[in-house]
Amino acid sequence: MGSVVAVRHVAFEDLGVLEPVLRARGHSVTMLQGGVDELSALDDADIAVILGGPVGAGETDAYPWLVDERRAILQRLVGRRPTLGICLGAQLMASALGAPVVASGGQEIGFAPIDLTDAGRASALAPLDGEPVLHWHGDRFEMPAGAQRLATSPACAQQAFSLGPNVLGLQFHVEADPGGIERWLIGHARELADTGTDPRALRSDAARLGPRLAGLGGLVMERWLDGLED
Repeated sequence: MGSVVAVRHVAFEDLGVLEPVLRARGHSVTMLQGGVDELSALDDADIAVILGGPVGAGETDAYPWLVDERRAILQRLVGRRPTLGICLGAQLMASALGAPVVASGGQEIGFAPIDLTDAGRASALAPLDGEPVLHWHGDRFEMPAGAQRLATSPACAQQAFSLGPNVLGLQFHVEADPGGIERWLIGHARELADTGTDPRALRSDAARLGPRLAGLGGLVMERWLDGLED
C-alpha cells in the first residue's frame, strides 16, 4: 500500500481503468490538475502517474507551467522512483531526460495495434502485443539516453520506453476507459473535425473493443506494480 499522485491536464483524460487496480491494492489516489495545482505532492508520492493532454511538451512559452512540471518529473526520474507517463506525460518524461519531442508528421487518432520489441514482450506490456490500443497524438518522443524501446507501430516508431522496472513511458492510452469514450469525442470535437476523423467510427470501435481493452489495461498496471523495485 502507498500513495499515488496523478497529474491530469484535461478532466476526461484521467486514470480510467487503472484507478480500480490501484485502489484494490490499497493505494490512496490523489489527482492534481496540471497548470493549476502546486506539484510538491509528487515529491512524496510512492507512485506518480503523469497523464495526457492537448498541449505540446515544448510549448513552454505559451504554457510556462510546463517548466515546473517537467522539473518535478525529473526529480523522480533521477532517483528512478516509480513513474508512469502516458501520452503528454511520456513526452514530458522524455523531454526532462533530454530527449527531443517532435511532430509525428500527422495525427494518430483511433484504435490500432502496437508491436512489442523483445524487451517489450518481457515487460509489463506483454499482454498488449499485437492488440489494438487507443492512440491520440500528433507529437512523439525520441528515446531518452539509456532507455529501452518497448513498443512501436507503423505510424509511430516510439510507442513506449522504460528506464529499469520503475519508469515507464507510453505514447498510447492504456488507461482510457472505452466506456467513457464519449467524453473524449466531445472534448476533442474540434480536433476530430480538423483531421477528418469520424467520431462514429471511434464510438463503434470503443464499443467493440472496450471490454477486452479494459481488462488488458488493468492487467498491464498489475504487472507493472508487481515489478516495481524499492
